[in-house]
Amino acid sequence: MAWSFPPPTYGLTVASREERFPIRRIFCIGRNYAEHAQEMGAVPERTHPFFFQKSPEAVLAQPHAGAVLSLCYPSATQDLQHEAELVVALGQGGREIAPEQAVQHIFGYAIGLDMTRRDLQAALKERRLPWDMAKNFEDAAPIGLLHPIAHTGELCQGEITLTVNGVCRQRGRLEEMIWSVNEIIAELSRLVTLLPGDLLFTGTPAGVGPLRCPDHVCVTLEPLGTLEVTVQDGQGHYARRFG
Repeated sequence: MAWSFPPPTYGLTVASREERFPIRRIFCIGRNYAEHAQEMGAVPERTHPFFFQKSPEAVLAQPHAGAVLSLCYPSATQDLQHEAELVVALGQGGREIAPEQAVQHIFGYAIGLDMTRRDLQAALKERRLPWDMAKNFEDAAPIGLLHPIAHTGELCQGEITLTVNGVCRQRGRLEEMIWSVNEIIAELSRLVTLLPGDLLFTGTPAGVGPLRCPDHVCVTLEPLGTLEVTVQDGQGHYARRFG
């Protein structure tokens, strides 16, 4: 039986390999760094973590090492904000995964940006409405090259930094996460059956802030290198990608 139209395929470039990693779903954990939770007006606590999702269409993937991504400033906001994050890609699925077994499900790691329409999010929060559209839109998830865990080893510590036009705004360490990567996988697997191709955004350190055109953003996390993004104006970019 034929498809009505070709099914979409979204993926990440795998570093040092002639292959692409297919994206199935994107899950993001909220308020996973204490200082970021505080700057957002929340009390950091280790109770039950909460998650939200982005669609694969939101991904703006780095095609090759050294490429600078062009991010189109979205509609419906005057306060687009950056959130630098470690992204974890799953190569093996499962349910009720034990934390000590979670690393066996990881395919690799990448640098990511959780772009947020902060003013829209705040307005929806005030009305006690879902804020999906503040997080899920075109170019809302820039992601760098995917580095296989076989090359990097398990990433449990390391510094992640974000600069805007050369000025440092975010600086944190992976070991400062309230919920570790393995715990995130375990907790999420109690809510849904995880599948190969799922991506996990693991939270952002303090220092999130607004972007304007033509700001240049650079996120660094060793041993994953850097992810560079330039914010641009105009809606024609979307038509070229999806038209």
